[in-house]
Amino acid sequence: GVWTITEAGAKAYADYPDPEAFYKEACRLYSVWKAARDASAPPAAATTPAEIEVGAEKFSISFDKATEQAWSEINAYLGSSDPFEFQHIVADLLRGMGYHINWVSPPGKDGGIDIVAYTDPLGTQQPRIKVQVKRWQTKIDFAGLQSFIATINTHDVGIYVALSGFTKDAADYARAQENRRVTLIDGQRLVELWIEHYDKLDEPARQRLPLTPIYFLTPKA
Repeated sequence: GVWTITEAGAKAYADYPDPEAFYKEACRLYSVWKAARDASAPPAAATTPAEIEVGAEKFSISFDKATEQAWSEINAYLGSSDPFEFQHIVADLLRGMGYHINWVSPPGKDGGIDIVAYTDPLGTQQPRIKVQVKRWQTKIDFAGLQSFIATINTHDVGIYVALSGFTKDAADYARAQENRRVTLIDGQRLVELWIEHYDKLDEPARQRLPLTPIYFLTPKA
């Protein structure tokens, strides 16, 4: 009932101190071993359609679980970040999307606006983009969104980024706006945009929210 490391294991641990390199080498050695085993094994019995279906179902479950776990970890990371660090993550994303950041709110009262951005470097062209950022664990309700929309002028565009999302009445209120343009972004949409524009982000931005793609064979519908 006691686990002990072998000499080969201790040597591997010393040879590959980086966890990712250790894992890759383990996978490589397993592939070599499996290929040799399969080459010497007797022909396997034909796989029935039922077995294929069960295997596909298990694979789909694993894929869904991996996706859910990845999102949970990213969401927890963002939720535990410093509020002003979260603001800079949003500002980094806007830069990666081609916008020019004019101002990011320092600690203290911000008047309901955390970031101001423009479509040109000098800020001479419309619209002016006003951004409110919240990493609260509760959804933004109608009253919270209404106070932000009150800061949006005719030639402004409002972007509200809320990690936990928005209540239904808040989302309906945003869609009903005719004279004031406002876009709502929840945590999942923020991460989708981050991934989409990741190659446009500079290195300091990537360090704030470092993501690594892991590729799965997509389950068939």
